[in-house]
Amino acid sequence: MSAPLASPRARQSPGRESSASQRMTYREALRLALREEMARDERVFLMGEEVGLFEGAYKVSAGLLAEFGPERVRDTPISEEGFLGAGVGAAMLGQRPVVEIMTLNFLLVAMDQVVNHAAKVRAMFGGKVGCPLVIRSPGGAGNQLTAQHSQSFEGWLAGTPGLKVLAPANPADAKGLLKAAIRDEDPVLVLENLPIYKEKGDVPLDPEHVTPIGRAAIAREGTDITLVAHSFATVRSLEVAERLAERHGVSAEVVDLRSLRPLDVQTVAESVVKTSRAVCVEEGWPSYGVTAELAARIQSACFDDLDAPVERVGMAEVPLPYAKSLELAAMPGVERIEAAVLHTLGIS
Repeated sequence: MSAPLASPRARQSPGRESSASQRMTYREALRLALREEMARDERVFLMGEEVGLFEGAYKVSAGLLAEFGPERVRDTPISEEGFLGAGVGAAMLGQRPVVEIMTLNFLLVAMDQVVNHAAKVRAMFGGKVGCPLVIRSPGGAGNQLTAQHSQSFEGWLAGTPGLKVLAPANPADAKGLLKAAIRDEDPVLVLENLPIYKEKGDVPLDPEHVTPIGRAAIAREGTDITLVAHSFATVRSLEVAERLAERHGVSAEVVDLRSLRPLDVQTVAESVVKTSRAVCVEEGWPSYGVTAELAARIQSACFDDLDAPVERVGMAEVPLPYAKSLELAAMPGVERIEAAVLHTLGIS
C-alpha cells in the first residue's frame, strides 16, 4: 500500500467551510453528494443494478431517476463485469460514471475490470487517457449475511497501484469524500458500510464542500494511546474511547484514516509520537491487511517513540459464520478493542 504522505495533517474534516449544515443519515449524505455532482456536471451519471426504478438496494439513489431521467440513472443487467467494463469505457471517453456495486462481495466477479483496466489505463496510455471512474459499494459485517456477503476487502483493493480507496466513517465525510471522488481524474473506490447507512450526523450543505482525498482526521483528541481505524471500525473505536475514559481514566486519541490509498502516514505518526502507543483496528482479516500495513508504517516512522509494540485488532481469520453468537465472536467488537488497548497500556 505504498503511497505518498499527505500533508499538512488534518485535525478535523478539512475543506471549504460553511456555516450551514443539516443532520441526516449516512445514506442521505451520499444521495446529496450524487444529486449535487449530477447537477453540477452533466457528464456525471449513475449506473448499477436496481439504482433507478427500485431506487437502489439500500435506497441511496432514491428520487434520482425522477430528477435526472434514465440517461443519467441507468439500471443495468445483473452482470458486474459487463456494466463495470462499460463504466471504464465511458470514463476513458470523457464521461464521469459512478458505478454502484450492490455489495462489495459482488465486485469480485469484476476484478479484472478494476485491477487490470481501470487501475492501469493512465500508465498504459502514457498519461494521455485517464479513467475518472467512481465505484461505490457497501461492505462490512454484522447482519447475519453469511460468509459470502460479510467481507471487507479494503486491504486487497488498496494494495493496487493506480486506484484510490476511500472509506468514510460518518455522514459528513460520506458526502465530502464521494464528491471528491467524482471530481478526481483517476479511478476511485468509495467503500461504504452497511451498519452505518442509518447513522446520523451534521452534514455541510455547501455544494462546494469537499473532503480532500489522502488526509486522515483526528476524530477524538487524546494523550495516552492512539487508535487508528477506518469506516465502521472508527465508530467502534470512538465508543471504546468513551468507555476507556469512563472506566479507566484513559485518554485515547482516535485517528480516522478516511483514505487508505493514498495513506496519510503523517497524521498517524504525529499522533503516535504524542501518545507513544498504538492500536490499529479494521473489520477485515488482519493477515496482509490494513492493520498490517499500518503497523509496519508506524514501526518505521515512530520506532524511537513507541513504549509498546503496535497492537492489531481485526476479524477472526475464518469465513464469517451465520449464527449470531459466532458472528459476534468473530467480529472486532468493542470488548476486543478495549482489551487490546488495556493490554498495550499494561492495565490488567
